[in-house]
Amino acid sequence: MIVSLLKILAFIAVVTALTFGATQLMEVDGGALITVGGQEYNVSPLQMAFGLVALVVLVWLVINLLKFLVATFHFLNGDETAISRYFDRNRERKGYEALSEGMLALASGEGHLAMTKASRAERLLDKPQLTTLLTAQAAELAGDRRKAEESYKKLIANDQTRFVGVRGIMKQKLAEGKTDVAMALAQKAFALKPKHEETQDILLRLQAETEDWKGARTTLNAKLKAGHLPRDVHKRRDAVLALSEAKDVLATGKTIEAREAAIEANRLSPDLIPAAVMAARSYIEDGKPKYAARVLTKTWGVTPHPDIAAAFAEIVPDEDATARLKRFKALTNQNPNDPETKMLLAELHIAAENFPDAKRALGDLVNDDPTARNLTLMAAIERGEGADDAVVKGWLTRALTADRGPQWVCENCQHIHPSWGPVCTNCGSFDTLAWKRPPAGEVAMPVGTAMLPLIVGQSPVAEETPTVVPVEAEVVETEDTK
Repeated sequence: MIVSLLKILAFIAVVTALTFGATQLMEVDGGALITVGGQEYNVSPLQMAFGLVALVVLVWLVINLLKFLVATFHFLNGDETAISRYFDRNRERKGYEALSEGMLALASGEGHLAMTKASRAERLLDKPQLTTLLTAQAAELAGDRRKAEESYKKLIANDQTRFVGVRGIMKQKLAEGKTDVAMALAQKAFALKPKHEETQDILLRLQAETEDWKGARTTLNAKLKAGHLPRDVHKRRDAVLALSEAKDVLATGKTIEAREAAIEANRLSPDLIPAAVMAARSYIEDGKPKYAARVLTKTWGVTPHPDIAAAFAEIVPDEDATARLKRFKALTNQNPNDPETKMLLAELHIAAENFPDAKRALGDLVNDDPTARNLTLMAAIERGEGADDAVVKGWLTRALTADRGPQWVCENCQHIHPSWGPVCTNCGSFDTLAWKRPPAGEVAMPVGTAMLPLIVGQSPVAEETPTVVPVEAEVVETEDTK
């Protein structure tokens, strides 16, 4: 309605301007004297203006007449489409102009203008691949989802534009949160163009979110073959998927298949902590403790972690504290300056009731890098050495408010997870969990703090942390018997 009103106002303004101009010309004195064939003609300024306009129109008509005559000549000489091309040429020119203006409007973020130009181009041009695509994208920009979906469905009907149509509807369904439909469309788009990087990424993310690990590994291999993924990154992510697949297999009771999958995951990425732990436990169940120890020792050398120590303790679960301290040298001799190694060694000495060595193992860790875990260990050492309850509780009070140390943190959104997983539960990113310190101010109970209530003589309500190193239980038992 507003556009129509503006057109009417513009027409009135033009007529008014022409009328005003004609009136002014009529009031101007003088004119021109034209002599043709001995005849003289007096021409007023208004007549001159009309004559000039008529001359321009006449020249335009003559040029077009000549073009038409040329087209007719070609038609008479056997070119059956010459005349139709003559009439279509002007229409096509206007259509491409509308298409260009629509693309510029789309790039400028003017969705409604782009839709108007796309509609005009569609009327003038016989290029549905171009005009329908412009209409779909303009409708998306303008927020008209229904129109956009209709346009994308038209593109699907054409072999040349089928992929574009499927991809467009897929992204719409993703925006609407309809992941099941989006997954089916992503698979179809992947089948049409298996080397398309964006489609690979979307399909991989959806497969990881729905725990389709086998399908995700196929997509990951396609990314490697297409050259969209470095080989080392592929090995790491393939290991993550293999580990996830192993966990699912284990949940179904197929222990042999799960063991093979876990071992494969560890082979693909020896530094992947959960894969090493699962592979080691698979070896333990299979009666191969040496293989388990080898896997865990290798991974500890790359990244010391409490879960590795816990699995290493499970290799010989009933050994005494002295034997355990000796066997654990395979771990503690590696990365001796790492805080995790220092805390593990302190725990082992506490279990052996060698509290001075436990304090030496911690060193200046409680001052240089105080965390809830090493402060808790210091409380256990003080209690073992016979310190007053006030001293012990002082360390524990510091532990409750201290930094929690490294945790499983999503490198994409910084969300903290209590345990490792292939997909971030907060942002849905794949393979973004890293064992590191979270941003300042984040709070999450660390591995090993389940021993806090035990040290002060209270019974825990329930065990919440499955990754507590087993030697801590021995510390508690020792303290309870003192």
